[in-house]
Amino acid sequence: MIRATEPGDGGGVPLYQLKITLKWSQPAIWRRGVVRADMKLDRLHDVIQILMPWTNSHMHQFIVGRTFYGKPDREFASMGMSETLNEKQYTVAELAPAAKKKFIYEYDFGDGWQHDVTVEKILPPDAGFKHPVCLGGANACPPDDCGGIPGYYNLLEALVNPKHPDHEHLKDWIGGEWDATRFDLEDTNKMLKRLKP
Repeated sequence: MIRATEPGDGGGVPLYQLKITLKWSQPAIWRRGVVRADMKLDRLHDVIQILMPWTNSHMHQFIVGRTFYGKPDREFASMGMSETLNEKQYTVAELAPAAKKKFIYEYDFGDGWQHDVTVEKILPPDAGFKHPVCLGGANACPPDDCGGIPGYYNLLEALVNPKHPDHEHLKDWIGGEWDATRFDLEDTNKMLKRLKP
């Protein structure tokens, strides 16, 4: 069994194998990970930030149908927006109680990075499971603040075309070369191991 940071010995708590896919990405930008069924959503947010990885510098929410989970914001509520349930009070299993169930994780409401999160399998409890683990993935996560999926594909187009008017500017902004196919499983799991329980 996979050795996959949550407090406790893992005994008696099922494990969820999740596939997280960045919506509208072609080819698909995805990650597969394993977490405890009783993981709170604020912790799942931390895990997804590492799996992709994002920089955790924007607001986020989980969406199931018309129900939103995140950090409740009185200002949004006073503007007549939908009530946001406190993500610290709900678990992964409560959002998706069975295999094949899905929900959405949205990061950065400006760029609108939406991720389909699918429960691929519910695995039996494993007393050796100590922290979330990444099983696989494909393609680089876009950089924060690049304008959502359309902005990311415009960025990639400019980076590969030295004659593009924004080529040099975007190359400087990105910090040099960009490998859109890069995904490092070993580095991802090292980061997950450092996640505080």
